[in-house]
Amino acid sequence: LKERLDKLIRSDTVMLFMKGVPAAPKCGFSRQAVELLNEHRVPFGCFDILSDDEVRQGLKKYSNWPTYPQLYVNGELQGGLDILKELAEEGSLAEQWELPDTSSTAVAVSPEISLQDRLNELVKRSDVMVFMKGLPSAPKCGFSRQLIEILDETGVEYDAFDILQDEEVRQGLKTLSNWPTYPQLYAKGELVGGLDICKELQESGELMEALQQ
Repeated sequence: LKERLDKLIRSDTVMLFMKGVPAAPKCGFSRQAVELLNEHRVPFGCFDILSDDEVRQGLKKYSNWPTYPQLYVNGELQGGLDILKELAEEGSLAEQWELPDTSSTAVAVSPEISLQDRLNELVKRSDVMVFMKGLPSAPKCGFSRQLIEILDETGVEYDAFDILQDEEVRQGLKTLSNWPTYPQLYAKGELVGGLDICKELQESGELMEALQQ
């Protein structure tokens, strides 16, 4: 878990750990943090702590900071919303953090690049990655639930991403994987397939081999 947290806080120069996603924050403090960063034109990555309780609890201990949102720059904890507000009052956040100037040309291009990079990082976030509707503890569709049941039977460790929380990932991954539906299962960053393929692999006894390729 410590390695995963290390990777996560460095997965972007500026990383916000928040409740919800920038397009749909799930608490007022997270919303204000997103608004401040956008106002200062600071490009940032984010992680929805509601989608992963292990990260949510682990990061509190790791950072010794009990609440969310939490903001990291270059892997270093800056603090929560209050500290972000204080920094914003002192002047440009981008200048204080010595971020490269994001002029209008860079801004126009970056969403395209960052989504691709983000998807590539997400599919490799764990050796076995499931993109599903809901979470393993509370799947939001029957196909996702069945896939989780199959994986739980194998005893393999896996990580999951709730595509209902992030429309950009939901649509982008369909294009990246050339696979139109969810759930999608990845092993070592490679698409294994959806529920039907996983069922076939399970029946033929080849599922473990596919997951450990």
